[in-house]
Amino acid sequence: MTHFFRVTSWLEWCGVITGTLCVWLAAKNNILNWPLAIISVLIYIFIFFESKLYSDMGLQVYFLVTNAYGWYFWSKNRNNSESSRPVSTITNKEMALSAIAIILLTILPGTLLHYFTKASYPFLDSFCTACSLVAQIFLARKILQNWLIWIFVDIIYVGVYISKDLYATAIMYTLYVYIAWVGYQGWKKTRLEQQSQGIHD
Repeated sequence: MTHFFRVTSWLEWCGVITGTLCVWLAAKNNILNWPLAIISVLIYIFIFFESKLYSDMGLQVYFLVTNAYGWYFWSKNRNNSESSRPVSTITNKEMALSAIAIILLTILPGTLLHYFTKASYPFLDSFCTACSLVAQIFLARKILQNWLIWIFVDIIYVGVYISKDLYATAIMYTLYVYIAWVGYQGWKKTRLEQQSQGIHD
């Protein structure tokens, strides 16, 4: 326990708090998740650079852009603190394109990181990054299955961060797994309610 608090910086705690809150708000379909997400990714850009998790660092830069986009997309035609955009489901085309993207974004960056950097777990890190890229796009577009991808990738991230002594971050990602499951169930219920009301994608 002493080791846990000794290796966990105040900056990591700030990232954990803002990161957990933004994911919880996203699961609750609340638009305020986006500004908190922007704060969290700015913190983790520095943390992952220090830990030599370069794919994760690059992912945070991508998150910065998609968080801004998600904030805009959810804000369109909204009347309250929650986005009025309907929840949609993944199409066969989106599924195929996502699979291809994940394969390419695992092999190519993973190879570069393996040969040209001192990155920890270059291929595993690249795979998780690729899955996260797809999940983040789906989240911004309010596609239900984004939560299933997050559950899968967050479980992997827990092990990665424990191995890098980022214990608070590992705890945060454990919470992410639970929150993602809550988000999936909540969005699925919303989707069914929208269908019963005749609201389409």
